[in-house]
Amino acid sequence: MALDPLLLSRLQFAWVIAWHILLPALTIGLASYIALLEGVYFATGKEIWFRISRFWTRIFAIAFGMGVVSGVVMPFQFGTNWSRFSDATANIISPMLAYEGLTAFTLEAGFLGVLLFGRNLVPRWAHFFSAVMVAVGTLISTFWILVTNSWMQTPGGFRLEDGRFYPTSWMEIIFTASFPYRFMHSVAAFYVTTGFVVMGVAAYLLLRHKSVAEAKLMLSVTLWLMTALVPLQILLGDLHGLNTLQHQPAKLAAIEAHWNRETRAPLALFAIPDQKAETNHFAIEVPLTGSLILTHDVNGEVPGLKDFPRADRAPVAIPFFAFRIMVGVGLLMLVLVGAGTWLRFRRRLYDRPWFLRALMLASPLGFVAVIAGWTTTEVGRQPWSVYGVMRTAASVTPSLTGMDVLISLAGYIAAYCIMFPAGLWLVIRIVRAGVGTGAAPFGAGRPAQPVRPREGA
Repeated sequence: MALDPLLLSRLQFAWVIAWHILLPALTIGLASYIALLEGVYFATGKEIWFRISRFWTRIFAIAFGMGVVSGVVMPFQFGTNWSRFSDATANIISPMLAYEGLTAFTLEAGFLGVLLFGRNLVPRWAHFFSAVMVAVGTLISTFWILVTNSWMQTPGGFRLEDGRFYPTSWMEIIFTASFPYRFMHSVAAFYVTTGFVVMGVAAYLLLRHKSVAEAKLMLSVTLWLMTALVPLQILLGDLHGLNTLQHQPAKLAAIEAHWNRETRAPLALFAIPDQKAETNHFAIEVPLTGSLILTHDVNGEVPGLKDFPRADRAPVAIPFFAFRIMVGVGLLMLVLVGAGTWLRFRRRLYDRPWFLRALMLASPLGFVAVIAGWTTTEVGRQPWSVYGVMRTAASVTPSLTGMDVLISLAGYIAAYCIMFPAGLWLVIRIVRAGVGTGAAPFGAGRPAQPVRPREGA
């Protein structure tokens, strides 16, 4: 059986980025969370905030290091597996990725050194400032990565000449039609992911009766943040959906497994899409709801996959189910936040084991939603690498063989199966030790006390 280099290259890219995206999903939110903790500690001087910040900084350092290692692989794939794409889009994508490295990673990594090693070496305000700069660096990095992805999703500001893209307007390239919605939706998703990890760890410590004061504070503060962010994320997702309807109707039709253009369309809660027969089996539908949710008008018109040539349609089943996983996870998060708010007002937030266990089990939900959302976005864009302009099949390296990709894919699988469990083991050790226990690494000991002059000196 012949090995298809295109299929294997897509699988390799999916493997690498699916693991890598888990780390920014944590570090982007965690950087802002640490900056918040450092800010409150700077303003109040209460050491409980310092202890919590030190605890999460140790976890952030591990995740950041793993993110750097897994992220290095990404540029290599563009050269080895997707050289035609790299050659065609270099005039646009290369500068944006360079901006990400120069403006974001340099800022992020530079101030991370102060955050990790400078607790006793710089004034407290400088340490707080370094935490803020790390958080800003992660957001700038997110900005440029999503600028690049959004241009591939809704390209603009370019001209094609001899098969290559040339910029005509950097404002149109950077601020594409889908970028604001994708950026807000992604950042909120990363914050929510981090929030549920923090609440899960706090719940674990409370159930173990360890670092109780710190765990209560972590849970209380983070629950307040999630009470605002989870409903906001659902709203941002709805706005992103309206934008997709306008600019990527074929993707939206695939997400909904909607075959015929119609008004007053139903919403498919569940179905088995049959791409060959252009129909759904075992469909469970709610009448009128599709038009209402997708267009905000019960009489709104919803596009169908039959509006587009078969060759221009995404593999429907994957974005259809991935989207429903993402939405289901979001609704479950909303229920948990609602239950936590109800318990808070009944003054039972910290002493209900069923709720604390539920939070522990919900810790990975944000990662599941991020992976499902990424799958929806990227598979729904197919068969295009640059939507509507350049096909994925035309992007792969022409001289690549299936065996070449299979060997590199096997290497990546082996490396990631070692690195990620090892990193998770280190994080679990930190969590089990609790907050404020043991010697602090990275020079992050107790804050230096001012030296008092002796009498008569």
